[in-house]
Amino acid sequence: MTSRKRTLCLAGILLSTLAACADPGGKENVEALGTKAAAPPALKKAAPAGLPGMPPVQNPNDIYAANRPGNIAPVARNFPSRVYVPNTNSNTVSVIDPKTYKVIETIPVGIQPQHVVPSWDMKTLWVNNNRGHTLTPINPANGKAGNPVEVHDPYNLYFTPNGKHAVVMASMDRELVFRDPHTMNRVKTEPVTCAGVNHADFSADGRYFVVSCEFSGELLKVDTEKMKVIGQQKLPFEGAMPQDVKISPDGKTFYIADMMAHGMWVLDGEKFTTPKLLPTGKGCHGLYISRDSKEMYVPNRGEGSISVFDFAQNKLTKKWHLPDGGSPDMGGVSADGKVLWLAGRYDSEVYAIDTTTGRQLARIPVGDGPHGLAVYPQPGRYSLGHTGIFR
Repeated sequence: MTSRKRTLCLAGILLSTLAACADPGGKENVEALGTKAAAPPALKKAAPAGLPGMPPVQNPNDIYAANRPGNIAPVARNFPSRVYVPNTNSNTVSVIDPKTYKVIETIPVGIQPQHVVPSWDMKTLWVNNNRGHTLTPINPANGKAGNPVEVHDPYNLYFTPNGKHAVVMASMDRELVFRDPHTMNRVKTEPVTCAGVNHADFSADGRYFVVSCEFSGELLKVDTEKMKVIGQQKLPFEGAMPQDVKISPDGKTFYIADMMAHGMWVLDGEKFTTPKLLPTGKGCHGLYISRDSKEMYVPNRGEGSISVFDFAQNKLTKKWHLPDGGSPDMGGVSADGKVLWLAGRYDSEVYAIDTTTGRQLARIPVGDGPHGLAVYPQPGRYSLGHTGIFR
């Protein structure tokens, strides 16, 4: 190295040292060159872990993303499309062919069937025989009923998002009973102090679920993994009678239908603070999400209407009235999303409604006291129970 080059090199080192002393972080020196120093990367808040064993959420902004038309799980892909209607007072299940709008079979079951519930693995339909204290399994591949399984007070039935447990809503026993999802053997019993536990839905991460207590007008919050009630509140309406429960596509809000408050309670599930009431119509009862996750159909059993709630607009946008009245109750949306199927609880009939226009497509006579009908199969990866909550 020449003497001149050595001198320049030493000078450069000296200037760098002086700059570092003037600004230990080197900030002034960097900015003097016209380049602002990059800030250290912000620490990202880790998303809360989901319930162990639960299939990962496909889209955090839409927990129903797997429910699009055509997304039938491989296990259910070859099942014939049917509508299974439990007739509470006739102790039967009417089976409807949705293409012809005709009852093609009537299956005898136990005493007071309330709901037809798809299992978590989607292989079985369980008929909840409330007063018969049994569950009747139906094979959706051929529509044949199997031997009933003894389960006390099965008003309604759900499955934890990881498929580990079935949860029986034992309404009259005042219990949440966690069972093996296949044998239905009892695993744990969680007594409750409210009256009439009946409907529920799970948080987006599956770690808790919200339960309605029909006869005492209360809500419960239950830890899924601990199988324990962790919150309880009385609804702020005299004579409240909460029914169906459904979480919003973004997983932030729970809606609870109330047939005596004539509307939906809007609840922050995480905070579990006092919910607000959104009036819909007389006898608000069921809650069903459209296949594109944009709307929710809300049957008002006491006035023969269906309100339509728009999630993006956060308001009710339409109301459809059945042409000859009726008592639209529980049901589900067709696999292609084009038809809303609802039981006419007090009229021994089932309604098929066009989800685009609200027009009644059919009015089908069935047994006495039709209640929680199941449209099956439906798109989705697994079932959370009731008449078909798929994710």
